[in-house]
Amino acid sequence: MPTRIKSIRRWLSQCLVVQTFLGLGVVCVAVYIITSIHLAAQQTAMITEKRDVVGRLVAENTLANNPQFLRHKLNDFFQGRPDSALIIEIDGSMERFGRREESGPSSNERKVTFSLPANGPEGRVTAQLILDISSRVELQQTLAFSLFVCALVGSLLVSLVSTFLVRRALAPVDELRRQVSTLSPDKMDERLDGYSQAEEIQPLVDQFNSVLERLEKAYVQMEGFNADVAHELRNPLTTLIGETELALHLNNHDSQLAKTLESNLEELHRMARIITDMLFLSQAERGVRLRGKFVKSVAGVIMGVLEYYEAEAAEAGVKLVLNGDAEAEIERTLLQQAISNLVSNAIRYADRSSEVIVKVSTCTSETRIEVTNIGKPIEQHHLSKLFQRFYRATNERFADGISHCGLGLAIVAAIAKMHGGKCFAECMGRSVTVGFSISNRYENQPGAVVLYKDSLREVGALS
Repeated sequence: MPTRIKSIRRWLSQCLVVQTFLGLGVVCVAVYIITSIHLAAQQTAMITEKRDVVGRLVAENTLANNPQFLRHKLNDFFQGRPDSALIIEIDGSMERFGRREESGPSSNERKVTFSLPANGPEGRVTAQLILDISSRVELQQTLAFSLFVCALVGSLLVSLVSTFLVRRALAPVDELRRQVSTLSPDKMDERLDGYSQAEEIQPLVDQFNSVLERLEKAYVQMEGFNADVAHELRNPLTTLIGETELALHLNNHDSQLAKTLESNLEELHRMARIITDMLFLSQAERGVRLRGKFVKSVAGVIMGVLEYYEAEAAEAGVKLVLNGDAEAEIERTLLQQAISNLVSNAIRYADRSSEVIVKVSTCTSETRIEVTNIGKPIEQHHLSKLFQRFYRATNERFADGISHCGLGLAIVAAIAKMHGGKCFAECMGRSVTVGFSISNRYENQPGAVVLYKDSLREVGALS
């Protein structure tokens, strides 16, 4: 399994730093080794030179047979050389010339022992040349420290520069990420701009745009199919409704036929409402926005809906209460439809002798409209699905035998979306709150008006 790279920027920067440190380290080691070899060669040459001079002086003493002369010459030779010393046998005793002997052994000395021809019982003398290499050791230590510091500082500089260069090189990728984050289902025609991308990323951008294009075509085809089906079904349903209504007004049918026609008419109206609702939801999902008008009192718009439902609330033994007010830019008819759906549901499932409270509140970014009733609770796993199309919960709250198509709250969510807001549902004990928000920063699109008059079944008389 390949190792997952968490950050390309961090990975590239770290790799550049490590490679730079290793490269500079190899160079510094090579410089150190070459310098050490050169210093060792210089010391060897120096020892050879001093050995040759000592050998020449001993040879001259052998001819002159004057030990005092040899001592004088050796003192003169090592007088100005404090880094070297000579221990040689003269007249049977070992004598030292040059650098004084330090107390204790020293590791910073290089000793070379050799023998020379001379007058004596054995015809040879033993000599030892001592060279102080402390300066060479200090030079090597200083050189090693300097090279290490140079490699470390160079790596840090490369790290800073590489971080800047990598960040600059990946800036188009960040721009691409920003473009992708702005894509939304509401804007199916948007594409990624690959003009500023590198050649390596351009094919990825083109492939992604191709995928978006195919998705847009599939989405348009699907929505077109849904719209065509809805239109094709609405025409025959309208005809059937008209014919059934005409048959009901005629007197040439018996009571059984009348009951059948009434049942058919009811179902036909229900099917027509479903088709109209689906057409509206299809428009909303395509991102169609509305052109609303500014109202100073949202509560005044809601009050018209509550007055319409007073009779139904009284029959259910429920009291309608309106709290709060706000200013907002809305499409009046659509807002009344959303409130109508929420209030109708709240009355249907509220306990008798309870209150259905409609609350309007506002803040900097949005206006919230929520409807609360006391009744059978909704399980938590149902709350997130209430606004889906044709969704019906299976608990007791929705087991009252009343036939509903399951599009009411989906329409509420669509209307909230068209106002730049969102819907929400909460349940605390037996208190159930369902509502939506309206964005106060929403900018309407001129000319993008949604006509939904056919679907405003209950609040049509309120506008």
